[in-house]
Amino acid sequence: MKNYEITYLISSEIAEEEIQRAQSQLVSSIQGEGGLLLEEKTPFRKKLAYPVKKQSQAYLGFLVFQLEPEKLKNLEKKIKEINQILRYLLLIKLPKKEQKTTAFAKKPRALKAEKEKKVDIEEIGKKLDEILENEPE
Repeated sequence: MKNYEITYLISSEIAEEEIQRAQSQLVSSIQGEGGLLLEEKTPFRKKLAYPVKKQSQAYLGFLVFQLEPEKLKNLEKKIKEINQILRYLLLIKLPKKEQKTTAFAKKPRALKAEKEKKVDIEEIGKKLDEILENEPE
């Protein structure tokens, strides 16, 4: 069994009881496929960054569960049948030891030291003389 994490949006146009019913449908779908629920977060109201199915607010929920990988397609079909769920994201959750760093978590690179140019003292003297001669009085 692998660990999975699902984050989902429930329509904000439904009543509070319907939100709990949608979440319990999701949990029962996972358990119906032989999955084990590990972590559950009660959905809370959230303003969305952009409209999803013409809604600017939704209830955001989160579940962590274990499931056999071959049963994942059946679970996704069941999730799509729950009309109150606007959108969902299903991820494989790795144990902390195995988590890989993402592109956003790269270590900053050290800045390359600028190459030092060798400057001749005579050249500096000539440049200063040019500047001083061209200076208006």
